[in-house]
Amino acid sequence: MMRRLLTTLFALCLLTAFSASAQTESVPGKAPSVDSTLIGKSIFNILPSKGKGARADVTIHQSQSIQKALGSQISSNSSRKMSGYRVRIFNDNKQTSRGASEAALNRFKGMYPGIAAYRTYSNPFFKVTVGDFRTKSEAMQLLQQIKGSFPSAFIVKESSINYPPAGSIY
Repeated sequence: MMRRLLTTLFALCLLTAFSASAQTESVPGKAPSVDSTLIGKSIFNILPSKGKGARADVTIHQSQSIQKALGSQISSNSSRKMSGYRVRIFNDNKQTSRGASEAALNRFKGMYPGIAAYRTYSNPFFKVTVGDFRTKSEAMQLLQQIKGSFPSAFIVKESSINYPPAGSIY
């Protein structure tokens, strides 16, 4: 009985934390420390167990309705828009800018396939921006990573970015 109660509380805490992360922003100047290899994975599938050869055995008994509620919360917010930051890797208005912006977009997608990239035209500029970040410090991490390949890249504040996964760090 106690174990079931703790499991339910744990699941509700996860659901609450996910909802709260959609409405709040991290502490300015401090990037959250998140293991990006866990993004999109269920913690329940990667816990150690004797069946997997681990020394410890962790068994979680969780109601199917809790899993459905969490899945529903995540899927209903997947198309949600919010203000945030992106990294602009191309910004030009020359006659050759259409082709150059497409080349920059394809080059970025080839180098960083897991990061969202967007190509827009705002008269008279062709622009390519990448990533979806809640905070400027998260965008700065990507900027530092790509600065060698895209030396003119800079951070821009966007009024509408795609809703990034909780804890996503590129």
